[in-house]
Amino acid sequence: MTNWPIGLSTGCFHRSHILDCLGTIRASGFHLLEICSLRSHLDYHQPPSLRATAARLEELGMEAHSFHAPFADRIDLASLDAHRRESSFEEIIRAAEAAAALKARWFVLHPGPEHAQIRHDETRLRHLESLAGVVQRIARRCAELGLHCVLENKLPHLLFGNTGDLRWILDALASSDVGVCLDTGHALLTGDFRDMVGKLAPHVRIIHAHDNRNHHDDHLAPGDGLVDWPWLFGTLRAAGFQGAFMLEMASAPDPATMMENARRGREFLQKAAGDSSA
Repeated sequence: MTNWPIGLSTGCFHRSHILDCLGTIRASGFHLLEICSLRSHLDYHQPPSLRATAARLEELGMEAHSFHAPFADRIDLASLDAHRRESSFEEIIRAAEAAAALKARWFVLHPGPEHAQIRHDETRLRHLESLAGVVQRIARRCAELGLHCVLENKLPHLLFGNTGDLRWILDALASSDVGVCLDTGHALLTGDFRDMVGKLAPHVRIIHAHDNRNHHDDHLAPGDGLVDWPWLFGTLRAAGFQGAFMLEMASAPDPATMMENARRGREFLQKAAGDSSA
């Protein structure tokens, strides 16, 4: 059986401050985390907040395995406007420095804008070229901070949400040691799950694990949707994947429900991974 670690993104608690949910997460048996950077959850601009979070993680015996960079309409690393692109870069670097302060290993980046207004014409290439230049600078700073930068495949209607964009940017960044965070739910919604995963598998360093029924980005527990997990495990195993699966669960008003879904998803992944290696 492949011993892939399974952790949890704190994003399911994005409506709460991180210090108010870490104990609940630890009590459910999770010690490996991806840190959500929504500022109402963790204000990474404030050193005291970072110090308090780092102290609480150490107290609970938890590890910030990865840190999700902020994403919003105002953050556009692919913008053709130099001022907007530079302000976006500065915000991402501030988040990377926060990730390093929490001793994270992986820095997960949404590499394009959070809207679908980029046309499929010659301007698309200009956006990709702008993006490549900025991500190269981010990757360089991440390396200085002891972080590894990985790019997440996004929803299919967005820039960087299809296999062609992903392959183009990875080729452009080949000298920067930038990998991929494979989001299983996003990949399923492309309608070409096997092609995307098969082509990206050699570059995958970390997994965002969640499921859906191929209609909406539901963030269901693995096994509750249509992701072909046994095939995915086999493909990752063949590619030599040695990273972690970070569960990205949907938020819910009741923390007990969220954690029950997370535990069930973890148990499903553990069993399915074991079965697929038999």
